[in-house]
Amino acid sequence: MKGIILHGGHGTRLRPLTHTGPKQLLPIANKAMSQYALEDLKKAGATEIGIIIGDVYPEKVKEYYGNGEKFGVTITYIYQDKPKGISHAIRLCKDFIGNEKFIVYLGDNVLRKNLIDYTKKFEASDSDAMILLCEVGEPRRFGIAELDKDNPGKIKKIMEKPKDPPSNLAVIGIYFLTPKIFDIIDNLKPSWRGELEITDALDMLMNQGNKIEYDTVTGWWKDTGTPEDIIHANKLVLDSIGTENQFLIDDDSEIKGNIVIGKGTEISRDSFVTGPAIIGKNCKIGPAVRLGPYVSVGDNCILKNCNLEESIIMEDCKINAKIDLSSSIVAHSSEIEDNDVPKKQQFLLGERSCLKI
Repeated sequence: MKGIILHGGHGTRLRPLTHTGPKQLLPIANKAMSQYALEDLKKAGATEIGIIIGDVYPEKVKEYYGNGEKFGVTITYIYQDKPKGISHAIRLCKDFIGNEKFIVYLGDNVLRKNLIDYTKKFEASDSDAMILLCEVGEPRRFGIAELDKDNPGKIKKIMEKPKDPPSNLAVIGIYFLTPKIFDIIDNLKPSWRGELEITDALDMLMNQGNKIEYDTVTGWWKDTGTPEDIIHANKLVLDSIGTENQFLIDDDSEIKGNIVIGKGTEISRDSFVTGPAIIGKNCKIGPAVRLGPYVSVGDNCILKNCNLEESIIMEDCKINAKIDLSSSIVAHSSEIEDNDVPKKQQFLLGERSCLKI
């Protein structure tokens, strides 16, 4: 079985963080969010992976993943000239997929439970597609599945972002498909958004008498479309530190309780780290730093005289300020310098920002 990771889109809701790179490379617990998708696919046995790239810094995606060798997979890059919808992206993969069943994974989704059980279920079935559903609090934001009350276990309808949702069961961004979907997509018409919607394709597939199964996600699933979503996903991933279901981390990192510390990192004796938290390699923490809970610090960061909680500090950042940061994201190579005015702030800093306060 092959895997597809969608790595396009402009990430407008995440600006300025996405002015200098694709949203799927933004880190969650010091790992690009799309790497969680890649690792899930690999665990499920899909080691031949196609990555759909668009016009948002595709060279950075290729630089990060290369040919896939360092991740234990083989990667093929497939170019989508414009964001014309998920179905359009899937159709571009027809030659890559051939006659195999395959898994499509949106690169900005993070799933608590891996795909192994779902994949085994789909491989053993005669279904033409299988979707995963998850209860959500704001169903109007998502594609929604309405179950058939008269036929338990069957789906009645699938629709994209309905104004009056018939259920709170979101179709999450992971799809198990067969090559039948390609002919369906060829007959799709663009939605009001001008895109070929995956929900429309699935609904048409079902209405033509094909078999679509579903399963319900246990644990949690996160669609990281906003800064708040990324902060929340970071908290959820950090909560796994020290547990049986811990997400993968670097082999040379040290784990102390629910704190991960990278190789070469120094923490001063007058600084204090409260877990869960992760600190990358070659960082210098201190003097007088209070870090955590729920903080991710990337490699090569220098932090002094600051208090950080529920925040993401990306690689190569410098903070030397008597400041309390909460629910913040500070992008690569940014600097925050002190102006002797201690106060609590919230920031979204784009790459290579320099802030004096």
